Amino acid sequence: MNTASLANADPQRVAVPAYDRSTVRTGVLHIGPGAFHRAHQADYFDRLLASDPRWGIHGVSIKSAALREAIRPQDNLYTLAILDEQVRYRVIGAMTQVSTVQDDAWRNTFLSPDLHLVTLTVTEKGYCLGSDDTLDFTHPDIAADLLDRTCPSSVIGLLAEGLRLRHAAGLAPITVLTCDNLPSNGRKLREAVLAFSAAIDRELSGWISNVIVFPCSMVDSITPATDDSRRQSVAAATGLEENWPIQREAFSSWVIEDRTGPGFPDLSRVGAIMTNDVEAHEKAKLRLLNGAHSTLAYLGLALGHQTVSGAMQDAALAGMIDTMMHREIASGLRAPQGLDLNAYRQALLKRFRNPAIAHRLSQIAWDGSKKLPIRLLDTITENLDAGRPVDGLATGVAAWMRFVRRSALNGSAITDPLADRLIRIGAACNDRPESDVARFLEVGEVFAPSLASQPAFVTRMEWAYARVMALESGEEQL
Repeated sequence: MNTASLANADPQRVAVPAYDRSTVRTGVLHIGPGAFHRAHQADYFDRLLASDPRWGIHGVSIKSAALREAIRPQDNLYTLAILDEQVRYRVIGAMTQVSTVQDDAWRNTFLSPDLHLVTLTVTEKGYCLGSDDTLDFTHPDIAADLLDRTCPSSVIGLLAEGLRLRHAAGLAPITVLTCDNLPSNGRKLREAVLAFSAAIDRELSGWISNVIVFPCSMVDSITPATDDSRRQSVAAATGLEENWPIQREAFSSWVIEDRTGPGFPDLSRVGAIMTNDVEAHEKAKLRLLNGAHSTLAYLGLALGHQTVSGAMQDAALAGMIDTMMHREIASGLRAPQGLDLNAYRQALLKRFRNPAIAHRLSQIAWDGSKKLPIRLLDTITENLDAGRPVDGLATGVAAWMRFVRRSALNGSAITDPLADRLIRIGAACNDRPESDVARFLEVGEVFAPSLASQPAFVTRMEWAYARVMALESGEEQL
């Protein structure tokens, strides 16, 4: 696939950009242009470009040049497969450039008057926050960036340097919009950037504090990783050969805090929701979707399932997830205006069952030490305080512990910022709930001391751990 080959694309098989790409200006710099960004935010900008050519995207990768090498020969084009009852295909043309921090290209984009927006999808661990949600100055990437800012190792260092360049050049302020699954994500990012910039230049930190806006946002669309079978099916369906197509479910949502800087794109024109109540949307999504997803992943793996849709065919497991969502999560949520929590829960369960999406449980299981506090443990804390049940939530956390234990026994690597430490804990376990749970509860980055020391929580965790062990062995059924 490249620009020339699109002229021969069959419009009955694949939609191509509805605009002249040669007129597109780069108004967005995106940090972390992985699968989710290219399936979600890039799709919104691609549709906006049909009426407004200012919103091309420069994608910047911090850790890898793989994407740049894959789509540069394709003129930064790629196919998005939208997985519904009938799969649809669209070529996305919004990416004007893909580079790495080793290139100087990102500096040039920060210095461009056309730039109005920086967006991010770097996952929870990419923010280098400590257990108190403030910037971890001991993190190796942060420490390296404080010493040498010529080639940033962290997203925080990259943002601070880019904003420093823009400030020194006397250019207009921009908006910095995080799109990761963190509660109050914009505020946490702002505080991290301010803390870092204050450590290098207090005048810069003051300028950022006064003029740079960091709205909160919530994004939602299930995006499985691309594999060879998807590459082959996309090529067969579209007639276009390419290196890295992307897939997602048909459902997509983008909720943005209505507090943006000058020149912000009119994303409401292509379906984004602008609101002053992102928190309620965010909490409903993080807890009902992501919390259920994590529980389904760890418990599903314990029961031998491989994908979300496959796990949802297990009637007992699906029923347990539904009960947890209804009795333990939705019961403690405040519904934002226009969102019916019961209808949202039912819609989520339908999305989980979508047979067109092979979303691997092992992919969802990544980075559990960063995800569980947000997705499950915050809800457990609130439920214990309010006297609401926590059995399903505790089972999800215990299933993560058992996932680590099985990985240690099998010699399997896990993807997690605390991987080495967790594997050591898993190896030291003896399959006795009291001692195994106690080992995991000592991980302060996951379990706040105020929760880990609660007898009611410890008791339910020991019960849940024994329950998951019995499910693994087949001694008990859900």
